[in-house]
Amino acid sequence: MRGPSLPPRAKPDLASYDTILIFTSGGKDSLCCLLHLLERGVDRRRIELHHHEVDGRGAWFMDWPVTGAYVAATAAAFGLPLYRSWRVGGFEREMLRRDAATAPVLFETPLGLAQAGGAGRLGTRLAFPQISADPSVRWCSPALKIDVGAAVIRNQDRFLGQRLLVVTGERAEESPARARYATFEPHGTDTRGGRRRPRHVDHWRPVHGWSTACVWDTVGRHGVRPHPAYELGWARLSCMSCIFGTAAQWATIRLIAPEVFERIARYEELFGRTIQRARSIRDLAALGRPYQAAIDNPGLVALALGDSWPLPIRGSPEDWVMPAGAFAERSGPT
Repeated sequence: MRGPSLPPRAKPDLASYDTILIFTSGGKDSLCCLLHLLERGVDRRRIELHHHEVDGRGAWFMDWPVTGAYVAATAAAFGLPLYRSWRVGGFEREMLRRDAATAPVLFETPLGLAQAGGAGRLGTRLAFPQISADPSVRWCSPALKIDVGAAVIRNQDRFLGQRLLVVTGERAEESPARARYATFEPHGTDTRGGRRRPRHVDHWRPVHGWSTACVWDTVGRHGVRPHPAYELGWARLSCMSCIFGTAAQWATIRLIAPEVFERIARYEELFGRTIQRARSIRDLAALGRPYQAAIDNPGLVALALGDSWPLPIRGSPEDWVMPAGAFAERSGPT
């Protein structure tokens, strides 16, 4: 049961929530959400970081291998709990689904690992998500992130009778579709006023109106080292092999992760449908030039393609360096 809609420019009373859940990708925007909350004096004891693992803890396929370790190091650096969640089999299993139900969701809780779902309707994909503002076509976001996050909330009794605030980092500057998002609204898991399993859940996008420059200024002001994808030349942190990838990004992936590049290219050929309708990733890579930062920094490439984070997350703001990809070409949701 959903509550009434909220005024589009409403803002949350941060002191009124029992728990604030920041859904973090490890990218600059969700990082800024955390920094903004801390600057506003929110008690860290009420903040939880939640991270959805796109590859489902299976073999490396679409995501940056280091992202999980980077997010864990960020949580530790700020003294915050981190809970991870994933759809079993991740991106690849969902993509290869044939006459099968979507896999269940596994998620960490204060009491251990829990499971939800996995008994839905049978269906078939056998195709990559397609570039579209329609999430039913761009199925990766709902199947591997949005629905996973909803399952995390709906299936934990600890949230019943609570006031929860879900925080995410979408920004209007990213796309026309995201510009239409409400800054503050009831979350999809909200059941305020319900009798059976009531919980008050709001959704806040605190950096929705921020510019890219404002985001990077905040990260630099706190001396936080960004995810290495930005240092390699990427302007956004999504999957390494994001369906919105540019020619330069696919050329860089072909250079630094040729095995993964070839797996994705072979799937395009198997499905008879490319990720980007006009061109295959082989054609895109041929049109692009690898990012110079990736060519010049093999140690940084090794860090991004590893599964550990051995470096400090926080340093001196005076020594902070703007990453190579901070204001590079955009690639993301339409």
